[in-house]
Amino acid sequence: MAGRANLADVTEQAGTGMRVILFGATGMVGQGVLRECLRDDRVAQVLAVGRTPTGQQHPKLAELIRADLSDLSPVAADLAGYDACFFCLGMSAAGLSEADYTRITYDLTTAVAGVLAEVSPGMRFVYVSGSGTDSTERGRMMWARVKGRTENALLAMPFDTYLFRPGFIQPRHGITSKTGWYRTLYKITGPLYPLLARIPGLATTTDQLGRAMIDIGLAGSPTRTLTNRDINALP
Repeated sequence: MAGRANLADVTEQAGTGMRVILFGATGMVGQGVLRECLRDDRVAQVLAVGRTPTGQQHPKLAELIRADLSDLSPVAADLAGYDACFFCLGMSAAGLSEADYTRITYDLTTAVAGVLAEVSPGMRFVYVSGSGTDSTERGRMMWARVKGRTENALLAMPFDTYLFRPGFIQPRHGITSKTGWYRTLYKITGPLYPLLARIPGLATTTDQLGRAMIDIGLAGSPTRTLTNRDINALP
């Protein structure tokens, strides 16, 4: 299992370029972001932080495995000095109470961000939210309120925060979702994606999203909230 020794080795070997912390690297979105980071010469190092290993090996990739991601204080020093954090953790609110979804979405995200704000306050923090998120925190949709509350808390942090609100995301290059019915859906929509892509702002792909995150991590953006249309417009 990769851990601190791997982290030290990769840090020592890292060349010039952006150093990225990635949360959620085993999820569908995170898999796409990791793939693009490892392929992009502008990214020097990726630290994947999660509960389970990614199963990948790459000279630029280090992994920090933590059973409890809500308390990163014991490994805070390992998170210092990074240029960007790509936060791709998330799950469906289906079947969850608002309290449970808040614990998973708001509490975990802000706990992680709080530690990073202390050790890497100059970083850019990119958070994958979702289309329809409610910034007022007062709407009828529970998940949208919680996501909106999370976004607002991140915007109040001392680093530069960027909010990705993708709608439909088509996985590519063998990337799959952990959720069974999502996998079925994507098998159906795969052949239809060229048609979906013709509708401006409707859909994006895992690789487009990953490249957009890298661009934002490197250069920022005057737009803090990015939709599918914004994500697809980036180089």
